[in-house]
Amino acid sequence: MPILSIFFGIIIRMWHDDHPPAHIHAEYQGFEALIEIKTGKVLKGSLPKNAKRIVREWCLKHQKELMLNWQKAQNFEPLERIKGADYD
Repeated sequence: MPILSIFFGIIIRMWHDDHPPAHIHAEYQGFEALIEIKTGKVLKGSLPKNAKRIVREWCLKHQKELMLNWQKAQNFEPLERIKGADYD
């Protein structure tokens, strides 16, 4: 699964040809969650409170880039890296 970004120890990934709704996979210290791109809300799994807040804010800030990657993933095209929250 391609890595889109890494920041504060959080790894953001996206699967090619994944199921709707458009989402990312976030991993942090053994926790995993699926995060909806449009809302930044956890769809499945969990993250610690601060990590969840950081991922939600990052997701909403980079929503356009994430949706472009989602479209590429649906077409099995290479995905683009996105600047992490520690560089925003």
